Amino acid sequence: MNLKLFASMGALLGFLAVAFGAFGAHGLKTKVAPEMLIIFETGVRYQMYHALALLFIACLALNVTALSLNPVGWLWTAGTLIFSGSLYILVLTGVKTWGAVTPVGGLFLLIGWGLLFIKLIKL
Repeated sequence: MNLKLFASMGALLGFLAVAFGAFGAHGLKTKVAPEMLIIFETGVRYQMYHALALLFIACLALNVTALSLNPVGWLWTAGTLIFSGSLYILVLTGVKTWGAVTPVGGLFLLIGWGLLFIKLIKL
């Protein structure tokens, strides 16, 4: 597993989640409808969850060398970018069709979690 890559990606996604959260709380609060702000916050929340999850699997793989978690890391990275990114774009542009992209990212996240479960149960 590329520990450095996924740990770095987790740190970057975490940093950006804090920055986007602050932007949403302070920069968007008076510019978008409350329901759109909730959508933006959902993107931030899922981004932070998966930033921490990437750091977790990097640490896990460091301690359990027989466990290959590359697919999980890539699924979570892509899923986070698609899921959260589509929500950010939806809120910032108002183009509602971006909401149709969000479930694709959610599916990647779910597959990543399912794959992690399978890999851990087989240990």
